[in-house]
Parts: sequence; C-alpha cells; structure tokens
Amino acid sequence: MQLLLSTSRARGGGVLAACAHEVLDTVPPVIWFIRKQMRERRRGLSLPQFRTLATVDQQPAVSLSVLADHLGSSLPTASRIVEGLVKKGLLTRKGCDQDRRQCALGITASGKAVLLTAWRHTHAEMGKLLIGISAAERETVSAAMKILSGLFGSAGLPEMSGEWRRAGVVAGGRRMTSAGGGKQGSTRGRRRWRPRTAAISVNKFSEV
Repeated sequence: MQLLLSTSRARGGGVLAACAHEVLDTVPPVIWFIRKQMRERRRGLSLPQFRTLATVDQQPAVSLSVLADHLGSSLPTASRIVEGLVKKGLLTRKGCDQDRRQCALGITASGKAVLLTAWRHTHAEMGKLLIGISAAERETVSAAMKILSGLFGSAGLPEMSGEWRRAGVVAGGRRMTSAGGGKQGSTRGRRRWRPRTAAISVNKFSEV
C-alpha cells in the first residue's frame, strides 16, 4: 500500500512538473506576440509613453512614484513622459500642487481610444492564428485561459461589444465558429511561433 501511495505521488508530481514546464514554455512567446501587435498600433507614441498609458489604464489614480518604479525609470524621466502625454490630451494629473511624485494620474477618453485601437488590432491578429485550429481546440484553449485567469488574474479587458459578438472574429476572410462548428484548419505542419531572438530576458516580459 505504501508503495502504491508513493508511486501515485510520484506520478502526480511528474504531472505537476510537466504542467509548470508547459506554462513557462508557452506563455512567454504568447506575451511577446501580443506586445508586438500592440506596439504596431501605438499611433506615434514612444514605447515608454505607450507603456505609461497602459499602466495608468490598469491602475487608475496611480502615482508618479509607482509609475516610475513600473517603468524602471527615474522620477524626472517618468515626469517628462507624463508631461508629454498630458500635453497630448491622453493623461490627466490631479493633486500635483505640493508634490508631483504623489499626484494621481488618470487616462482620458482619447488615451483609452489609443489603447482600444491597439487591442482591436491585436484581437484580430490573434484570431488569424486561432482560425488555424479546430473549434474544439479553441474551446480547450478558452478553458485553459479561464483556469490561468483564476490563478493569476486577468488584464481587465472590457467585454466584447455586441457588434463584435455578432460578427465573430474574422480572420483571413473566414469567420471563427463556436464549438461543434467543424474544423477550421489543421495544426499539422504549422510553424511553431517563436520570438525572433532565442533568449529574451525576464525584463522583456515586464514591458507592455
């Protein structure tokens, strides 16, 4: 009996280790793909400016000090970035009379529009990849993402609009179907997505 328990625990540990390995191996390239697509629609903003917009959107009323820490920059550098975005009408500042380091930052409607444009582009490009797998496989991916969301949280994206739900995700001129809608392509022979560089530092994945 003790031998059976030990064997069962060993197998369970092996499955756990394999699961952790798959997450660590798969998630970083997905993050790289998402961020690459987001950056292609940043409307002339520098990467630090775009990262600042995304950070303020995710953390309403964030202070300049917290923002600088997230960007990995000095307070003067973060202040200049914010100043530029305020002048563009993409961010707001409140409570900066005494100490700019503690002023609360907010994103404007124009700032949200910039991010929404980037998200929509990324959403469409992701759809072009997912069209290559079957409806059943897409259901499996969705289920896996819900599990990971329960563990790590989510980006807090707004719900898909009624227009998006009616149209579905159109990729390559085809509409993605729900489960049971048949196979939309085969995964066999598809190129495995990899970052352009063989090794990307952890700091790379902390960026927007």
